[in-house]
Amino acid sequence: MNSLCIKTNNDTVLEYLKNEFSEFNMLNVFYSCNEFKSYKNIIIHYTGIDTELFYNKLATILSYLVIDHFEMNMIKNILASNYFYFDDFEIAKILNICEENLCDEEYSLVNRQLALFDVFYDYIHTHHSIILTGFINFRLYQYRELLENLVDFSVNQFIIEKEYFEFISMLKLYIHAQPALIEKVHIICIDFDMILLDENLDMIDIDKNALNAKYLSDVSFSNNDYILNTLLTLLPKHIYLHTVSTSANFDFVNTLKLIFENRITICTDCSICHLYKNLKVKQNKNKK
Repeated sequence: MNSLCIKTNNDTVLEYLKNEFSEFNMLNVFYSCNEFKSYKNIIIHYTGIDTELFYNKLATILSYLVIDHFEMNMIKNILASNYFYFDDFEIAKILNICEENLCDEEYSLVNRQLALFDVFYDYIHTHHSIILTGFINFRLYQYRELLENLVDFSVNQFIIEKEYFEFISMLKLYIHAQPALIEKVHIICIDFDMILLDENLDMIDIDKNALNAKYLSDVSFSNNDYILNTLLTLLPKHIYLHTVSTSANFDFVNTLKLIFENRITICTDCSICHLYKNLKVKQNKNKK
């Protein structure tokens, strides 16, 4: 007979295991519960011959138990230990990002479950009892490392997002404090390229002088950075943004909308849009 005694004082965990063991879906399996001085024990017994299947199913149940009942507390503890300098509001925001990132491929449910499964499977092959809390705290190295990477990644995302919105707020204050220097600017969005036109539809030179820049990316001097710098130099009263193609750089477009707010008008069906759409069609035909 193969048996495993699981020791815990968590009543929610005990109920979870009782439900799982009741639906174990194998012949010759039964379980019992006992309460002792230090722990409440739930013991599962198997009297059949397919021990590998028994261990496999048991390791799977224990893996999902950790994910369902311990994972978020582990993430919170990692965050509290490694990033204690964030306030409660920031911690809550980072936890939300962590939950979203649990859907990413690198931190997917499959990867997390596999990291747990291997440890449980190896352990129950050679042991007949397990103190659940101690096992989770001291044995799950690979799984804990995966969660630490998740937290680090989520914190970086939070910091980038925070700096992004601080940057947006700074530029909005700058714009509101300065008078408009020209009446209007047209921005033509063609794929990931952008063209600036003045109110007479003459092309505006993009200011690429880093010394005069009111904003340039800390990472790279991309073309979008220079376009933003040019707009901040011109400070137009109205900006008409013409999206000529479906593959426009919408991240940058959204950034412009956040910065310039009601100064921006989005357009997809005016004479300027049609002109540049036709030019794009002709260019594509010439390439063929």
